Amino acid sequence: MMDLKGKDVLSTSGFVRDDVEGIMGVAAKFLPVAKKEQTSDVLAGKVLAALFYEPSTRTRLSFETAMIRLGGRVITVVGVDSSSLSKGETLADTGKIIANYADVIAMRHSQKGSVGEVAAAADVPVINGGDGTGEHPTQALLDVFTILQEKQKVDGLTVALVGDLLNGRTVHSLSYLLSLFKVNLILVSPEKLKMPSYVTDMLKSRNVAFAETESLEEALKNAQVVYSTRVQKERFDDAAEYEKYKHYYILTRELIEKYNKDLTVMHPLPRVGEISEDVDDLPGAAYFRQARNGVAVRMALLAMVLGKA
Repeated sequence: MMDLKGKDVLSTSGFVRDDVEGIMGVAAKFLPVAKKEQTSDVLAGKVLAALFYEPSTRTRLSFETAMIRLGGRVITVVGVDSSSLSKGETLADTGKIIANYADVIAMRHSQKGSVGEVAAAADVPVINGGDGTGEHPTQALLDVFTILQEKQKVDGLTVALVGDLLNGRTVHSLSYLLSLFKVNLILVSPEKLKMPSYVTDMLKSRNVAFAETESLEEALKNAQVVYSTRVQKERFDDAAEYEKYKHYYILTRELIEKYNKDLTVMHPLPRVGEISEDVDDLPGAAYFRQARNGVAVRMALLAMVLGKA
């Protein structure tokens, strides 16, 4: 397994299977702390800088929760307007400055590659909390962790990725991680929101079995896990185009009970109509457990990059 001490976590593309399984093992050890069943002070004396220049609820608060529950402290910037970026400061200068104040940085930004710019300048570990339409590696790791928690395995599963596959950074990062396992993928999207070719080319190069379809019903019949995503309103220049696609797929209790009662349903959240609320109390509705799992996985990453796990 890769030694993450002092390393940046910017993408899932550099991971091999041993790395992912190692992170999953550390996350499992921290899960009782995430569930508030145990306490830990393994990161006492350490400071996390949470730089969230793009809106976030789960990612920002779960990073902060993870740091605090491990005994560390947090300093935060929320929004470009509340930072010196609004004055014209470069991302590189921001990275150099913040590294003086914190031991580790978690960052989200609307520009693809932006987190990498900060990481290149900062001399502390930087963790990507989402960079535009690029990647969201911590989300992908918590997604794999959730599949393991829900299904006790990843190998042998058929996983359907549904929705805005073009702009959804979560599915881009998750595709890389799932390609390390023996899975079948069903990519469900409208033609105009298909998975980018650089992702499908990667899947082909790794001999991952996948099919592309517009049919949600086909996916429900064949998958053990459905990973639903919202259409990314903030990535559309044309409001009418967004309205056309925003509710293209709606997963309902009726559909699940008709096609696959044993389905595990996941979503990176927030949902904006893609999953009906009547799905919430089904045993396979894993999306709120998925959000909780994010705390354990981010605990693992923070501890590992700081050399404490």
